[in-house]
Amino acid sequence: MSTPRSLHNLIEALRVLPGVGPKSATRMAFHLVQRDQDGAGRLAQSLVEALGTLKHCRHCNTFTEADVCDICSDEQRNHALLCVVEMPTDLMSIEHTRSFEGLYFVLMGRLSPLDGIGPKDIALNQLLQRASDGIVEEVVLATNFTTEGEATAHYLAEMLRARGLKVSRIARGLPVGGELEHVDPGTLAQALIERRGL
Repeated sequence: MSTPRSLHNLIEALRVLPGVGPKSATRMAFHLVQRDQDGAGRLAQSLVEALGTLKHCRHCNTFTEADVCDICSDEQRNHALLCVVEMPTDLMSIEHTRSFEGLYFVLMGRLSPLDGIGPKDIALNQLLQRASDGIVEEVVLATNFTTEGEATAHYLAEMLRARGLKVSRIARGLPVGGELEHVDPGTLAQALIERRGL
């Protein structure tokens, strides 16, 4: 069976989403055109609107519709504390905890030499400018605990310490409410290494 060009294009467009393969994209496309045309219209309109209005915050590099995002504009936040994350989704995760009162900087990626992503491919110069503004006193590195995230954190720590800034790293360990028998050996080992006094 020959697939109509417009349907084929929709399937291929859906495949750009992370974790969406050919079968999932095909199911999504058929669902949108056959079962939920109103939803498809809202999706198309929302994409056009987002692409037309979103830009990067001048201070923290996250997505915003204004020149400066709401968090950076909030005078109640601790401007001496800067948390560095890889992506806006990481910023959102930390904000949902309601436990961090400082500001953020979003790298929009991480160092990954195997993928050809070096220091010039993420917003390192902008981070250095932000962290060296004379207001920031401590930078909290909250990159992921992947090989690339660890390499990025190490690189940033060296760079920021050289500028006289205090640098810390978010802790790793056991999940709240977790039971030892269900924790993977790597996490358990790291929790023991990073133990603290009471």
